[in-house]
Amino acid sequence: MKCLIIAAGFGSRLREVSDSKPLTPIAGVPLIEHIVRRSAAGGATSFVVVTGHEADAVEAFVAGLSERTGLPIECVRTADWSLPNGYSVMSGIARANERFILLMSDHIFDPAILAGLIASAPQGDELRLAVDRRLDNPAVDLEDVTCVATDAEGRIVRIGKLLETYDCFDTGIFTATPALGEAIAASIAAGGKGSLSEGVKALAERGLASTFDAADLWWLDVDDRKAYDMAEAALS
Repeated sequence: MKCLIIAAGFGSRLREVSDSKPLTPIAGVPLIEHIVRRSAAGGATSFVVVTGHEADAVEAFVAGLSERTGLPIECVRTADWSLPNGYSVMSGIARANERFILLMSDHIFDPAILAGLIASAPQGDELRLAVDRRLDNPAVDLEDVTCVATDAEGRIVRIGKLLETYDCFDTGIFTATPALGEAIAASIAAGGKGSLSEGVKALAERGLASTFDAADLWWLDVDDRKAYDMAEAALS
């Protein structure tokens, strides 16, 4: 299955560690390489990396990574990396014509999460998001994490940062179809800012957004120095 990796953002909260978040070394290996290798172990077979900030450096590294691993990896630049992440998602989806995996370049995870998500086999245009239902997970930054509220069947009813009520966390690991890009575009046309979460909300309103329980499998959003230190400790 093709895997889209969003690697376009500025990464201001990790600026003290690296000028480029995707190239930030974790245990001596750039973050984007961790994501690609773990994705391949979980079932991804080809990759599209969406670049933006420090695009030349990221694209050069990814080209070398493709040669070293033998994995098919192409890059596509988003037109304006300063825009919300939904624009980068749409740039990547333009290279996908069927169901794909969607990942963030700063979320490291146990490949078993992705393997389980793929095996759960959502149908039609349904988006499925791997979620963490451990609301006491000490690795989660409650001030920054995207929260999710689901119904009794695990379907998404609300998603966003700082929700008042929620029952799980967004791990940043999705499987979706090009319908997600259409949903993001529709939300922008309706006055939305163009975030990925807005696209998920639009699909949820149509009953097309569900969840996969990642249980106690490990994942980490490497978004600031504290998370970086946790990643170093876990992977060193």
